[in-house]
Amino acid sequence: MAKHPDRAKELLKEGYSCSQAVFAAFCEELKLDRNTALKIADAFGGGIGHMGLTCGAVTGAAMVAGLRHGRTVAADNEAKLKTSRIVKTLAERFAARHGTIVCKELLGCDVGTPEGMQYFKDRDFRNTRCPAFVAMAAEILDEILEGK
Repeated sequence: MAKHPDRAKELLKEGYSCSQAVFAAFCEELKLDRNTALKIADAFGGGIGHMGLTCGAVTGAAMVAGLRHGRTVAADNEAKLKTSRIVKTLAERFAARHGTIVCKELLGCDVGTPEGMQYFKDRDFRNTRCPAFVAMAAEILDEILEGK
């Protein structure tokens, strides 16, 4: 099933951030309208607010896990644990394939600085590096949600 990875890459190509691309790729079946999904995920781009922290592709996938399995009752520890297990597995698998889940380590630059952003743009990482990250995060999440 390549729908989510392909859709995430399409959204990235449209100009959305990695977090928006992954989260919005799943919004239809989660009954969340696209505009709301894009707004929610916007703050997580560039490693959370362009701070170079957790990769937006990973945070976008984590938000999908929360929307799908997260608790709505504070005492629902089963839902909390399930969501946490999904996110932990996602992060571990992503790091196993890319070496890290940290945006500035994945890119080799800090997009939160003018120099880092210029480095990112000069090397066209939006089209050369980030598509692999969004596709991989969506693919890993699909695998986890399918029980693989």
